[in-house]
Amino acid sequence: MRIRPHTAAQKEPTIALINIVFLMLIFFMIAGTLAVPLDKDVTLIEAKDLEGREPPDALVVHADGRLTLRGRVLADAATYAGMLTEEERAEVRIVPDRDLPARDLVKLGNALRAAGAQNVLLVSERALQ
Repeated sequence: MRIRPHTAAQKEPTIALINIVFLMLIFFMIAGTLAVPLDKDVTLIEAKDLEGREPPDALVVHADGRLTLRGRVLADAATYAGMLTEEERAEVRIVPDRDLPARDLVKLGNALRAAGAQNVLLVSERALQ
């Protein structure tokens, strides 16, 4: 029976790992600076102080279910759809109140679709900014 001499486990070379990490660091430094920076004399506008307004052709739905268009109260979704041309019915925008129940919003969307609207788009606060 032969007894093998006890050999120490070979250590993994850490130099290769350090080289890989260093190359990745250089790559991300170069890739991160590909975008051309803005000119120093350009000041970007700030939208936080702008007054949010609905698009002029959007149907506004209040929390109590009341429908308004350009400040005028409408009876129902069919009245609104009847005011639109065929091209305008392709994309109907509605601005719902935050407190409007979701089931009322779904009913309104279904009523608009039944009245001929092809796409019903919701305008949110983020889109107004």
